Amino acid sequence: MDDLARKHQNTAKVSAAILYGICVSIALNFFWEEGGVYASGITGFAQFIHTVTAKFMPFLPFPLSTSLMLFLLNVPLFVLAWFKIGHHFTIYTFIAVIFSSLMVQIMPLTQLTDNPIICAIFGAVINGFGTGMALKNDISTGGLDIIGIVLRKKTGRSVGTINIIFNVALVFAAGFIFGWEHALYSILSIFVNGKVIDMVYTRQQKMQVMIITDNPKVVIQMIQDEMRRGITIVHDVEGAYNREEKTMLFTVISRFEMHDLEMVMKEADDHAFVSITEAVKILGHFYEPKIK
Repeated sequence: MDDLARKHQNTAKVSAAILYGICVSIALNFFWEEGGVYASGITGFAQFIHTVTAKFMPFLPFPLSTSLMLFLLNVPLFVLAWFKIGHHFTIYTFIAVIFSSLMVQIMPLTQLTDNPIICAIFGAVINGFGTGMALKNDISTGGLDIIGIVLRKKTGRSVGTINIIFNVALVFAAGFIFGWEHALYSILSIFVNGKVIDMVYTRQQKMQVMIITDNPKVVIQMIQDEMRRGITIVHDVEGAYNREEKTMLFTVISRFEMHDLEMVMKEADDHAFVSITEAVKILGHFYEPKIK
């Protein structure tokens, strides 16, 4: 990667970190706090600790604010990311967490609505979008994102799904202490948040591609050069209409790579027939670029 491309990539990562900080502060201070809704992941755990200590431990010399706990709870996860994911990834994650903690502290609490369902949904959409954009630029927002990426490497489960699983215990604890009505709103918020993350962060979504082409050598060469994907070749397939012999190619890509595939096919064989479907499950090795 040349210096200009690296500079552009670094700028995109910093921008994504700043965007996340803005999104989480708006979601938290405009919707979740005002609606009595707990966020997902470490942010929700930070809210939980703040609420518990404020209610049951008023004797503490200083309040354990959500913004403070958001940073402190992420410290051990920075160590996990440094050794298990990558150094650059950890540095930009640290930037994202620092900026989000500051923004949560600075952003004033603003009541746009007192409807907890609206607060749950809109807070989740805004936060999920910020989180997804951060992950899309190879950084994380800390917390369960780090755990999710580490586990995804081992299990193949999506980041959003892992977030939902981890958050069940948090919501039930909050419901047991503070009331089940708001716990149910929090479950709704966590579900929407996970789905929005998966919609925005498309790199973990697998797509099966079938290509019918007259120029298999060119198509194979360009896909392997540009996208580093394995390809299965089926020779001597025949079209039922013209009875012409062609070659069928099978490969699997991520949804994130769909645009790259379109560009490759336009250059390699603009007249090829390409069918792309969602892959429900992939068994075996699927190459994913290493996060640094």
